[in-house]
Amino acid sequence: MNKQLKLLVATALLAGATAPAQAYDAGDWIIRAGVGVVDPKSDNLVDSDGVDTIKVQVDSGTSLTLSGTYMFTRNWAFDILAAYPFSHDINVELNGESAKLGSTDQLPPTFSIQYHFMPDGKIQPYAGLGFNWTTFFNTDTESAFSDLGVSLELDDSFGVAAQLGADWLLNDSWLLNFDLRWINIETDAKDSGETIGTVEIDPWVYSINVGYRF
Repeated sequence: MNKQLKLLVATALLAGATAPAQAYDAGDWIIRAGVGVVDPKSDNLVDSDGVDTIKVQVDSGTSLTLSGTYMFTRNWAFDILAAYPFSHDINVELNGESAKLGSTDQLPPTFSIQYHFMPDGKIQPYAGLGFNWTTFFNTDTESAFSDLGVSLELDDSFGVAAQLGADWLLNDSWLLNFDLRWINIETDAKDSGETIGTVEIDPWVYSINVGYRF
């Protein structure tokens, strides 16, 4: 994955050395591809009976990302975020002792309205606000827990998403992009169909991308 990102960045920088950058305009499409990290908050599910405290922790995941942006004016745009599935380990902690509970894959398609603050600039910062749908699949339970009859399931999540980022225009077509998002992801966790609590993931999503405008 790192080799692929380096190749994309090198290609964009080489292209950027050949022509001056021009501002975005209404009707432009910008396609970005790169690497993203989904970094969940800590203590995603905490349950205590006053004696024992159980915590569920969702680890970070890294994957390839892809987004498409349509400029319907010079300042306003519609953005769609997609990705290759992110994989996360899920750990459970009981009174300070931790063990791996299982793992899951997820896809977080996100739809946002963006505002570009400096449409004439070579560096173009933007902010976005939108809606996220996260679906979980390939959720597996570690054998130590499955032998005890635990069967973990995670429901889909629907929530708001906020975004800050910037495009660095290398020429009329190529750009580098840095993107930061906060996504409200909360999923009901079930054991054999019975709800055991809400897992509040609420991650920061960091990505670096190479983009092409047409």
